[in-house]
Amino acid sequence: MTNIASKSVTYFIADLHLAPNRPDITACFISFLENQAPDADKLYILGDLFESWIGDDDDSTFVIDIANAIKTLSTTGTPVYFVHGNRDFLLGKRYAKKSGMELLPEISEIDLYGQKAVIMHGDTLCTRDVAYQAFRKKSRSWWWQAMIKSLPLFVRRKIAADYRKRSASATAMKSQDIMDVTDDEVILCLEQFQSQLLIHGHTHRPNRHAIEANNAAAERIVLGDWYEQGAWLKVSPNSIELLTQPFQQN
Repeated sequence: MTNIASKSVTYFIADLHLAPNRPDITACFISFLENQAPDADKLYILGDLFESWIGDDDDSTFVIDIANAIKTLSTTGTPVYFVHGNRDFLLGKRYAKKSGMELLPEISEIDLYGQKAVIMHGDTLCTRDVAYQAFRKKSRSWWWQAMIKSLPLFVRRKIAADYRKRSASATAMKSQDIMDVTDDEVILCLEQFQSQLLIHGHTHRPNRHAIEANNAAAERIVLGDWYEQGAWLKVSPNSIELLTQPFQQN
């Protein structure tokens, strides 16, 4: 059993896009939960854990297995926190409870070993993507979500599959500039929370950006996606590292 008193690291992950047709990503995630995450004070999942989410009533073996794996981690001493992404914003309290995760607001402020940090998925920072922001506003409304959740499970599965195809086509036609964050929005976010550190995912461009906010040096850290390898941010009292893990070869 992990010695909780010796823990002094926090992990952040995002953009895993777990799906049944990508067992390599799932295997890497399970390995991370079993080998790295138990040593952490906390694990933060900053959205897009799943490629799509059709509702907490999804009874597929795949989503149940993922819930059980996360629950095993949380019940053995590592709290797990979840921030919704643009792919899994319908994930609700029922599945969070089943997984042992605590749901956080879409923008949260945390204490990270004495430093105030703002965490989020990051899609709200991409204000140049006007079409997506319009869809985001509609899809977060109570009436839209109520309408979707009222549909039969098999219909929602088809809608999710169709959306993934349309999203891939739309993304391919957008410029990289449109899909990245807007600098002014980043500064506004940090100034709103009076913080010098922002951690987010969504853009799939892992990096550490030195910026200025609140008339002082600040940093924006972007988490990596899991399309080609596992990726996480490891933060300790004395270090910050963006790390990757190759997928296992069959």
